[in-house]
Amino acid sequence: MLLDEKSESVSKTKDKKKIPPHQKEIIKKVAENAIIAALYCSVTIITAPFSYMGIQFRIAEMLVLLCFWRPDYILGLTLGCLIANIFSPLGPWDMLFGSIATLIACILVSYASNRLFIAAIYPIAVNAFVVGAELYFLCGLGFWEQTGLVGLGEATVIIVSYFIWMIIAKNKSFMKFLHPTRHQNILY
Repeated sequence: MLLDEKSESVSKTKDKKKIPPHQKEIIKKVAENAIIAALYCSVTIITAPFSYMGIQFRIAEMLVLLCFWRPDYILGLTLGCLIANIFSPLGPWDMLFGSIATLIACILVSYASNRLFIAAIYPIAVNAFVVGAELYFLCGLGFWEQTGLVGLGEATVIIVSYFIWMIIAKNKSFMKFLHPTRHQNILY
């Protein structure tokens, strides 16, 4: 008899600890952003030889275009960039300016255009000028040369990712999984 009372008590306790739906949504968004941050950071670190300095092909920047559909990923991408830049040869300066560049690019991708092609231009321009200026001031390298090199690397990654996202966006199952909050009917 005592065992039945104990199991009944445990089941009542479980019922009392149910998470309200709005808190479940917050937990889900935090978890998704943690995954995005970890993905950005790990891809950048794995590809470190060509993810930092002048001509950088930071493959993780492909994820920035996710903000076109999911502005809530801005936080995860910015955090991922911040953590990845801990390993940058420019250290704290890259953590600051690189993360600010990613934040600005993600905000522009999310809100500045309803066409993905136009939105894809923003990370190229922002990173070219911010990281180019960073390399100019911290390393004494030519401003326009570094702006052009960073822009070239960023453009390569973003153009490739644009076409990849266009293919993926046509997959209804993936888009259902992504659960876009903006630009459900994509304009190319």
